[in-house]
Amino acid sequence: MNESLQTQYAYGGAGLAADRQRVLRNTYWLLALSLVPTVLGAWVGVATGLFRLMSPGVSMLVFFVGAFGLMFVIERTKESAAGVGALLAFTFFMGLMLSRLIGYVLGFKNGTSLVMTAFGGTAAVFFAMASLATVIKRDLSALGKFLTVGAVVLMVAGIATVFLQSSALLLTVLVLSLGVFSAFMLYDVKRVIDGGETNYISATLNIYLDLYNVFQSLLSLLGIFGGDRD
Repeated sequence: MNESLQTQYAYGGAGLAADRQRVLRNTYWLLALSLVPTVLGAWVGVATGLFRLMSPGVSMLVFFVGAFGLMFVIERTKESAAGVGALLAFTFFMGLMLSRLIGYVLGFKNGTSLVMTAFGGTAAVFFAMASLATVIKRDLSALGKFLTVGAVVLMVAGIATVFLQSSALLLTVLVLSLGVFSAFMLYDVKRVIDGGETNYISATLNIYLDLYNVFQSLLSLLGIFGGDRD
């Protein structure tokens, strides 16, 4: 009887591990796919100058309405194939919103290299955090609460920078965003590995937002400190 129970537990554990690996694999595939509409959206935004003449306040309003609206649709459809379409539409929109920053950085003489450096730096952070998540045995679930509070504080501070026009506050927000969303990357990947997130569409959305914020913060800092207009 004991042998029978041990066999059942072994099969159950193997099946659970296989499910987690499947979710992680699907998440990584969908994450890679989501970069395509992001790049396309950024290209369309830069080519058309869609947000160039839009004030920062209006641009921020469009961002919040569009982003939160599409995230709501993703959560409602994440159990069906429509969720994939909603996620890709969201990443296209996020690419559009990123075009204002990319267009500004491309205005520098070394703008293209800055964009590529930011992309490479973001990829390096992702691979480091994803690798770290596979070797850490400790439960990181408690970390999520602190990171969520940090993200909310950063969002409020980010809104404040639009109205206060404070360079010191902006730099503080950008540096802290790099740290908070890099840690979020570790947390979100670890959740999938540990079985805390079983839906690959939701997992992709979370990790995509981490990547997006790290890239945006890194590109902004590179533009501030490394931009060359001569």
